Amino acid sequence: MLPTGSRETQIRESNQKVHPQPLEETMNQSQEPVDALISKIFVNISSLKSAYIQLQAAHTPYDPDKIQDADKLVIAELKNLSELKHSFRETNPKPDIISPQDSRLAAEIQEQQNLLNTYEVMVKKFQSQLQIKDSELLQLQQQIEESKQKQVRLEKKLKFRGLPAKESEDLGDDNEFFSMDLTPDLFSSAVEAAYRAIHDFSKPLINMMKAAGWDLDGAANSIETAVVYAKRAHKKYAFECHICQRMFSGFQDESFLVKSDNLTVTKEGFFHQFLTLRAMDPLDILSQNPDSIFGKFCRSKYLLVVHPKMEASFFGNLDQRNYVMGGGHPRTPFYKAFLKLAKSIWLLHRLANAFDPNVKVFQVRSGSEFSDVYMESVVKNVVLDDSNQILKVGLMVMPGFWIGGSVIQSQVYISGMKCAE
Repeated sequence: MLPTGSRETQIRESNQKVHPQPLEETMNQSQEPVDALISKIFVNISSLKSAYIQLQAAHTPYDPDKIQDADKLVIAELKNLSELKHSFRETNPKPDIISPQDSRLAAEIQEQQNLLNTYEVMVKKFQSQLQIKDSELLQLQQQIEESKQKQVRLEKKLKFRGLPAKESEDLGDDNEFFSMDLTPDLFSSAVEAAYRAIHDFSKPLINMMKAAGWDLDGAANSIETAVVYAKRAHKKYAFECHICQRMFSGFQDESFLVKSDNLTVTKEGFFHQFLTLRAMDPLDILSQNPDSIFGKFCRSKYLLVVHPKMEASFFGNLDQRNYVMGGGHPRTPFYKAFLKLAKSIWLLHRLANAFDPNVKVFQVRSGSEFSDVYMESVVKNVVLDDSNQILKVGLMVMPGFWIGGSVIQSQVYISGMKCAE
């Protein structure tokens, strides 16, 4: 048996071996990894928030590269958080008895897990938005590519037509200009515009003749004496005929019988002039260059269409005529109305010479037999006195044209006809 004192000594030594350190110090040591883990979680969450803010900022303005970088950063932070979770579970298996401290830590982890789920949902949302933006970006890239291809085609057209690049830029977004092709339909529409211009100018001309006290019946009969009009109102076609004959005089000549510097104009050059002048106001054109070939054309045709006696009766003097003869272009309403007519005929001439071969013009003489192949009556619903009556042309108010193998009919007034009621 050991002495009583020795046994007490053994018990004390034994107790010292079971608790070599104070209990509080041991708990602090076991708490340190948990605190470090929580700190890492907070840092990770902070980094995740920062990455999320970067992802938001990359959408306004929309920057695909920044969005992709921010997306990668968000994913990386989520992976780090997931690794922290797995690391904690591996080093801290679930105890049989959960202490209050463990419960609090589990609640915090669950809170972080919920935040993580929230961020995952938001990331998926942004990824979906990113895919939409990528799709829109792809569409825009395709539109840009199509625009580049269209630009190449237009540049080829402009080069073919001889149109300077700078001038094409000045025209801006005039799609009608760029899409216009040299076709028979284009020439046909120009013919219709020229005929309307003849009709439109005849109105102020007749009105001024009325105001000046002219004998309109006598004036009409002096133009073509043998015409029998179905109605008195049809005598307006005599004045249209007068305008037409003088405006189309010299049409077949490339220079329109206007003296110039004998500059050779190519097919592309004729079409270029047509395209350039068609959208411009004729008075603006003449203001820039009064002595251009177009300006000379306007002056010569005005002096030919408007007789001196007619002009003197209109204005009481020949001041406007003298001004035109001196090389000017007055800004009077009557001369402006004439310039619209002159421009339409000039454009038709430019366009006719742009074709290869040139468009040919043909005129119909008064008294010619009517042919529905080459002619069209300006008055519809013509009625014959009997079936044996031969229709005769009284007036030609618009010439016809041969364009390739096609015919654009001349516009004529039939003499001695009757109109259906």
